[in-house]
Amino acid sequence: MDFAASLTGVIERTTVLLLAGKQVRVIEDDEAITTQQAADLLNVSRPHLVKLLDRGDIPPLPKVGRHRRVARASVLKYKRTRDAQRESALKELAALSQHHGLGY
Repeated sequence: MDFAASLTGVIERTTVLLLAGKQVRVIEDDEAITTQQAADLLNVSRPHLVKLLDRGDIPPLPKVGRHRRVARASVLKYKRTRDAQRESALKELAALSQHHGLGY
């Protein structure tokens, strides 16, 4: 996809959201953020976020002094994957509930 097409897509999506009364914010995806900011994006505790970094679930950036940093894009990618897995699990659970007559 070329730059012009990508930019057109962003402008179109932004317009749709604004016309729907939504707020829109433009952020740089490869921005380095703190572990607390990353934890806030994922709605998890900072210690849990650190565990995700230590396990390699989210790749850390080089430390700034003693402080860890994370690429916003990596956090958002992890969030999309996690949300898709949750959605899949919920659908499977709903299907099992219906199959066994446990649904409402």
